[in-house]
Amino acid sequence: MSIDNLDFAEPFFAVLQVRDERAYRIDGAAIVLNISEQPLPVQAQALAPMQSTILVDVDIGPVGRAVVIQGFDAYEDDAALFSEVKAAWPLAFDVRGEERLRGVSHYMSPKARLGDLGLSMYHSGSVPLNVGLHRDHPFCPVPGFKEVHTQIVGVGKMQQCRENDIATLYLEEPMAPGATHRPMYDAAGNYPWHQYETITPSIFLAVELLPAGASFHEEPDR
Repeated sequence: MSIDNLDFAEPFFAVLQVRDERAYRIDGAAIVLNISEQPLPVQAQALAPMQSTILVDVDIGPVGRAVVIQGFDAYEDDAALFSEVKAAWPLAFDVRGEERLRGVSHYMSPKARLGDLGLSMYHSGSVPLNVGLHRDHPFCPVPGFKEVHTQIVGVGKMQQCRENDIATLYLEEPMAPGATHRPMYDAAGNYPWHQYETITPSIFLAVELLPAGASFHEEPDR
C-alpha cells in the first residue's frame, strides 16, 4: 500500500500515485486516472483501465493503481496560469530535441519516474499547435510501451491518421478537463500516426507505462 506525492507539476498542480489501497478518499474535486489492469470502483460505477474522470468528495476503491491530480480547477484566469507555466517550464524542443517540436509553443514540466511509470505535463500555447504527427517514442523504443494523455486545463483533441499526413485523418477524439483519450496502441504496442492538437491553449498530462524490464531514456539536462 502506498500514496506517493509527486512534485513534478508543482506549484501549479498536486499529483499523487495511489497504489494497492483498500479505499481512498477524494476531498474536493480531482481528476482520477485508473492505470491498473482492473476497474476502479466509484460508488456503483467504475473507471475502466486507462480511463479518467473528475471526481468530487467521494470514496473510491479498492484502488489497484491510480493517478490523482488536484488543483486543475483552482485558476480563474487560464491566461495568467499559462504565463506562469511558460516562465517555469522549458520548451519541449529544448528538452527532447525532436525536430518536429522545433519552433512549437509547447512547454514541458520535469518528468517523474516511478519504476515503470513516467509522468510529465505539457502546456500547449498556440492554436493550432502543430506539434507533428508521430508513431514512435524515442525515449522508449522497447515494444509494449503504453502512453495516454489526460486533459488538465483547456480543451484539446487527439488525432489519428493513416499516414504521416493530416489529410489522412480518420479519428479525432475531443478532450476536456478530466478526459483521457482511448488507448491507441495495439496488442504488440504499435501506434498509428497521431498527434495532440489544441482547441484552446491547454495543459495535459502524458502518462507512460513501460513493459517489464524496460527503462526510460534520460532527457538531456536543462
